[in-house]
Amino acid sequence: MRARLLPLLIVLMAGILMTLGLPLAAGTAAVRQQRVVVDRIDDTARFAALAQFVGYRTPEPPEGGDSGDRQLSLQHELARYEKLYGIRAGVFSREGKPLTVAPAGWVLPRRGESWAAFQDALAGRRSRDPGQIWPWRRDRLTVASPVIRDSDVVAVVVTDSPTGRLRSLILRDWLLIAAGETAAMLVAVAAAFRLTGWVLKPVRTLDVAAHDIATGRMKSRVVADSGPPELRRLARSFNEMADNVEDVLEQQRAFVADASHQLRNPLSALLLRIDLLALDLPDGHAEVGSVRAEGKRLARVLDDLLDLALAEHASGEAQLADIAEIVTDRVGAWSPVADRGKIALTYRGPSAATGWADPVALSSALDAIVDNALKFTPENARVEVTVAVSGDRVDITVADGGPGLTEEELARIGDRFWRSSRHQNVSGSGLGLSISRALLAASGATLSYEPNRPTGLRATIAVPRHGG
Repeated sequence: MRARLLPLLIVLMAGILMTLGLPLAAGTAAVRQQRVVVDRIDDTARFAALAQFVGYRTPEPPEGGDSGDRQLSLQHELARYEKLYGIRAGVFSREGKPLTVAPAGWVLPRRGESWAAFQDALAGRRSRDPGQIWPWRRDRLTVASPVIRDSDVVAVVVTDSPTGRLRSLILRDWLLIAAGETAAMLVAVAAAFRLTGWVLKPVRTLDVAAHDIATGRMKSRVVADSGPPELRRLARSFNEMADNVEDVLEQQRAFVADASHQLRNPLSALLLRIDLLALDLPDGHAEVGSVRAEGKRLARVLDDLLDLALAEHASGEAQLADIAEIVTDRVGAWSPVADRGKIALTYRGPSAATGWADPVALSSALDAIVDNALKFTPENARVEVTVAVSGDRVDITVADGGPGLTEEELARIGDRFWRSSRHQNVSGSGLGLSISRALLAASGATLSYEPNRPTGLRATIAVPRHGG
């Protein structure tokens, strides 16, 4: 869940920072440029004030006299200004011809922003604000101011500035903004990690507890001491629900165990009375034999119900055990039964393979599974028991040569009292595999089934190799 929630928060915070950062960057560039423009306006206005006293009435400057000295003085000022700042400056006639310029030979282009600024000044207005200068554009900054004498525009002063330093300052400001945004993004990502961890910690705890309960560890509970109030309340509700479910299951197990135990005595007495009644009847009486068989079958069902209740109630104590040794021992114990049925019961696997299991529970589960395999395997067929180490578990497989089960029957195998309609004539209560699954689950092992090729059923017990 964190992998889905974190990108959403990061994208959201990145969008907010970009929404704030882009206008800030544009505003910073505009402020930088405005300062330069104001400075150029002041310089241009000063040159225009000096040019008022120069007798620009013809395209050519007048010679001699005080006006000529002032023109020389203006020429000197423009030259010093261009040399010191690298900014071209000049006075141009109404027709756009250079009158006094620095550097010498500078001609005002008759297009672009420079010409537009000249036309604005010629109309008696200060030139419009130039377009925004960006770090990736090598534009020049042009400002024009009219030279007014007797309420008439007699010339125009134009300054044409390079923008290298301005672009460098804008880029530096942007780098500072980017650094600040990056730092803010890192802080936001760290906060997002903490926030998602704080929010999702109760969810992960709930998930682990729910999985434990689903796999049979009914004692699992959630510690509701962190996270949002809603999730803490959910954790408390989960604990209450788990307590109620455990109580109901405990009552169910107690009822099954008590009922099985209480019914065994009357049933034993009933079977004894049947045997006594059979003494007064002829030998081989069919009804008596049928009643006796049904009574014994009912006794087996009660025994299996009691075993199931005890298996579900037991808390498996897993320990490091030699799984291969346990399996070979049970194969040896069932070999005489297999020999009587003319079935080849074999073991294949390593001589030693350790895993974490309850030896008693594992042995009981193996007994039920091997017994089930021998029941459904015909004469002269095989039942093969194998042990294999696979990653973090030890797999015990019991493969029989019986008729097997269909896909629909495989989905129901292990259900209590369920037996295939094709195998109703085989003795049993339908509880053996349920008991096996309960015994294995208590110690952390699992039991699964699949078809055995070409025929039969494969039951696999997966025992963890590491405790935990």
